Order: sequence, then C-alpha cells, then structure tokens
Amino acid sequence: MSKLRTTLTITAALAAAVTLAACSSSSGSMSGMDHGNTMMSSAPTMTAGTNNTADVTFVTGMIPHHTQAVTMVDSLLKKDGIDPKVIALAEQITSEQEPEITTMTGWLTAWGVPTSTDTGMSGMDMGTGTGMMSEEDMSALDAATGSAASKLFLTQMIQHHEGAIGMANTEASSGQDPDALALAKNIVTSQTAEIQTMTDLLGTIQ
Repeated sequence: MSKLRTTLTITAALAAAVTLAACSSSSGSMSGMDHGNTMMSSAPTMTAGTNNTADVTFVTGMIPHHTQAVTMVDSLLKKDGIDPKVIALAEQITSEQEPEITTMTGWLTAWGVPTSTDTGMSGMDMGTGTGMMSEEDMSALDAATGSAASKLFLTQMIQHHEGAIGMANTEASSGQDPDALALAKNIVTSQTAEIQTMTDLLGTIQ
C-alpha cells in the first residue's frame, strides 16, 4: 500500500510539472507572437534583439543624411534650365532614399529608439566625413540657377554620397542587424555608381 501511494504521489507530481511547463510554454509563445506582430507592424523585416550600438548609430545618422539629400533634390527641381540628365538623376536619388527613410524610421521604432522631428536640419552636427551640407551650402544651392545650379548640385551630391558610403562602410564592419547591414551594402553599391554618373555629367555641362 505504501509503495502504491508513493507511486501515485510521484505520478501526480509529474503530471502537475508537465501541465505547468505547458502553460509556461504557451504563455511564452503568446508573448513572443504578440511582440513579433508589434515589430512587424512598424518594420516588416525587423527581428527583435538583433541590433547593436553601431546599427543605431548608422540609422540615426543616415535618416537626417538621406533627408538632406531629398531636400537638395527638391531645391534643384524647383529651378528652370536644369540639364535633363541631372533632373533624372536627382529624381532617382529621391525615389531610392525616401523609402529608405521610412524603413529606417520603422526600425528605430521597433528598437525603442526615439526618432527626432528635426532630422531635416541642414548642417546637422554629425561629425566629420559624413558629407552633410552646411546651411551656407544649402543657401548657395537655393540661390544658384541654370547650369551653375546643375554643377553645384552634382558637386555637393558627390560629397554627400561619399559621406554616406563612409557611414555605410562603418556599419558593414561594426553592425549586427542583418537588415541594416543589407541596407548599408546597398548604399555603397548604388551611391558608388551614382558618384560615377555625376562625375561623368559634370564633364558634359557647359
């Protein structure tokens, strides 16, 4: 009788442990699922816990960098007498970088990093080598006209792209998040090609 009672007691304890583990697993899965859905709503390709400090630095720096590039394009497109090839390149830059701004902003939200409402400020202090234009540079572009505006835009954007490539290379060597790393690689590839195009265009504008 004592042996039977002991066996029943052990069996009951095991059953309780299994039930508790199942409940814990279910609760954890639900929590993870909810977290995943929250992440997907702001950045579909983001995976929780994959980013590091370098990723955050890259994204928080690249958002205002891209924003300024779009502002430069907007300034150029308001002008008359701009070379059609320069206009086409400028529109290409905007079509690439505006969606990337949206994507990166979503990542910051997913990472719990505050996003600034002042990311479009020209001349923002982002350190040396970023290619950001100063307020004086932006004013000069706003004031330029005709072929002079085309040349100035190309010259400034080459510098701007070179800064972005430097930032992207830093991310490639120090970042961790796969999506941020993929974006950095894409920036290096696309903007290197655009620098060559802009350099060639500079030689054709009279």
